[in-house]
Amino acid sequence: MEVTDALRRLLADVFALYVKTKSFHWHIGGPHFRDYHLLLDEQAGQIFAMTDVIAERARKLGGTAVRSVSDISRHQRLQDNNEEAVAAIEMLTELRDDNRHLARLLQAVHELCDRHGDVATASLTETWIDEAQQRAWFLSEITRDL
Repeated sequence: MEVTDALRRLLADVFALYVKTKSFHWHIGGPHFRDYHLLLDEQAGQIFAMTDVIAERARKLGGTAVRSVSDISRHQRLQDNNEEAVAAIEMLTELRDDNRHLARLLQAVHELCDRHGDVATASLTETWIDEAQQRAWFLSEITRDL
């Protein structure tokens, strides 16, 4: 139950990050528009790919997945950004920080799985931790000199 609850919260965070990344992809502008637009689309796709795996893993363990947008908002820990206009640097910085936060949340799930002897879920989180760290690294390199 503890692992499935953690997966449900994780799924909510992943959906929140996906929507934010996709929204920033749609709304980003500036002199590097094309590069940022394509990068955020690629990152959004990678994030979205996690959702089905997380949901199905929770179900395999006897838990439930999120059921609606309001269910996501009740469980998510990553913050939404509903601002009408956000500068490109702010978008990239926020996504960098969110991916770092997601990596820490994934690490906590991994540790929980280790305590419960859930090798399969722990193994899945290892790949996602690396992916979140890579996304954060790319965004960090972009924002370093801006």
